Amino acid sequence: MSEPSTITDPADPRLADYTGLTDVELRRRREPAEGLFIAEGEKVIRRALSAGYRMRSMLLTAKWLDVMSDVIAAADAPVHVVEPALAEAVTGYHVHRGALASMERKPLPDAADLLAGARRVAVLEGLVDHTNLGAIFRSAAALGMDAVLLSPDCADPLYRRAVKVSMGAVFAVPYARLDPWPTALDTVRDAGFTLLALTPADTAVDLATLAPHTLPKTALLLGAEGEGLTPRAIAAAHHPVRIPMAHGIDSLNVGAAAAVAFYAVTTP
Repeated sequence: MSEPSTITDPADPRLADYTGLTDVELRRRREPAEGLFIAEGEKVIRRALSAGYRMRSMLLTAKWLDVMSDVIAAADAPVHVVEPALAEAVTGYHVHRGALASMERKPLPDAADLLAGARRVAVLEGLVDHTNLGAIFRSAAALGMDAVLLSPDCADPLYRRAVKVSMGAVFAVPYARLDPWPTALDTVRDAGFTLLALTPADTAVDLATLAPHTLPKTALLLGAEGEGLTPRAIAAAHHPVRIPMAHGIDSLNVGAAAAVAFYAVTTP
């Protein structure tokens, strides 16, 4: 058990992992380089621990000590107790959930190893919005996708916002990077997957007509909000597919489109 310690100085070096959490560019560079990520809120912290991530430290306001008492009792990392105002001064925002934990990252698996045991995967190109990324991981977990593969320029699934939006689902669905892009899509094809590229183009095939749930192995390619998939990614797919729209709507938000597509490939 780690005995909680009270900290009153926002410049205390023990709080270094939590500084400037609202500085997206800083955290994007710093967290992967230092091998850490931030879990926010009781449920997310518990899910990270259950998924085998090791805690570096925890930052709590006093009212969360009882709620997190079992986590504290099992922790082999320092637990820092601060006033809400100090937490805001350090992190840059009001930590209304009252509990943060700095966690150690795990090495990413090799994409080919993930594909070896998978039947339904999502492949994301150029998704830089953490909210959309988190929503996609949450849908992937809920709808039974086996893995998520990311192009090199996709956002970090372990960035605080993505973890929060996913409600910790980023810990439940294994993921890997595909590099170089889009050449590495050959790894997916060579593993026996049918690549379906989601696009609103009128020339694309209606997703339902392919009966994707009957395919032995399916990989769904999804692109960034607005731009969609690049022509090179679409060209690498076996089929461009679309979700039919009504009432003059041309497309769905990528998070919503992913959920519909995941349901189509996992449900008879």
